[in-house]
Amino acid sequence: MPTLSPKLSQINRDWHLVDANGQVLGRMATRIARLLMGKNRVDFSRHLDMGDHVVIINAAKVKVTGRKSAQKLYHRHSGYPGGMVVLTYAQVQASHPDRIITHAISGMLPKNKLHDRMLKHLHVYPGPDHPYAKQFKK
Repeated sequence: MPTLSPKLSQINRDWHLVDANGQVLGRMATRIARLLMGKNRVDFSRHLDMGDHVVIINAAKVKVTGRKSAQKLYHRHSGYPGGMVVLTYAQVQASHPDRIITHAISGMLPKNKLHDRMLKHLHVYPGPDHPYAKQFKK
């Protein structure tokens, strides 16, 4: 009996709405990474992008445990000498709260060609408003 491998045209993607209000960042990110990879599906194939679309609202209200809000650092580099920029969790939370969740989930996805395709199915919004309301009306 041959192993069934679904084609891209046969993949049916669901939409999930996640409210980040009061949720712990790491625990929420692991659940969302599983949805983006498609590991919750019966027909999961590691070599295909089988994940669902995930819309996260209230990203500005996500919380972290311990002293991470003062001690956690985010690094980026411009590519020029001396171009290292280091920001704390609180600084990034004040300016771009959606980047915190995207960064956490991105680190939990596989580091291969599917990584960017999976991240395109992630939609993060700092407040309760999002343009995907039609996807959830049934």
